Amino acid sequence: MAEPRRDLDRSSPMPLWAQMLDDLRKRLEAGDFDDSFPSELTLVAEYGVSRNTVREVVRRLRAEGTVLAARGKRPRLNRAIRQPLGAFYSLYESIEAAGLRERSVVRSVAVRKSAAVSRRLQLPSDTPLLCIDRVRLAGDEPLATDRAYLPEDRARPLLGADLSSGSLYEHLAERAGLRLTGAEETLSATTATALQARELEVVPGAPLLSIERLGRAGKEPIEWRRTLVRADRFVLVTQFSLEQGPEGPYSLHLTRT
Repeated sequence: MAEPRRDLDRSSPMPLWAQMLDDLRKRLEAGDFDDSFPSELTLVAEYGVSRNTVREVVRRLRAEGTVLAARGKRPRLNRAIRQPLGAFYSLYESIEAAGLRERSVVRSVAVRKSAAVSRRLQLPSDTPLLCIDRVRLAGDEPLATDRAYLPEDRARPLLGADLSSGSLYEHLAERAGLRLTGAEETLSATTATALQARELEVVPGAPLLSIERLGRAGKEPIEWRRTLVRADRFVLVTQFSLEQGPEGPYSLHLTRT
């Protein structure tokens, strides 16, 4: 059944795209599109406007993070991944908890050496490391790029494993008998390079959240990884109490740039 025509005031000094944008925002707040967002052609017919007008409205909704719209794909509501701060988590579990299917495009699994990463893991600089490089997807949309390093002698059973789905930590526990128990993370803001923009289907310069994690099994450093997450699809959530002190369970470090 076709949607009823939604009339715009063509005598108003407000442009049609602005009227349409305002109306769509009201409908979004009312929950009209909880199941799906209309296609461009549906919006053209519903509002009686040109396709260029619809594309301008969708562009603005995308810029504000309300919808996701890639070339050749139907616009979709942005279902942001919510991640609590101060909790040991896997991105896999966070995506699944949002009701989205998680999968990864594995770019490479290789044994490499990195003096900088080895120092972080408190290992000799020439220690062989297993490097797992992936693009993480939430539903059909890329969410993050992810590169993890682990000591090769501890993570060797992961060679040949299918890492395109499931949690890396589950694979590590099942195949290598190694279970991470805690981590330290550093979060910072950055922007997408041209290559990162292509991988994550955003525009160059789009905001990203950089997450550097040092994971431990007991007191032993086991994993160092850097994850770049699309800022328009990832929300950090925390709870705190004044009983924890003025800074709560976290600390703030300022760096000069």
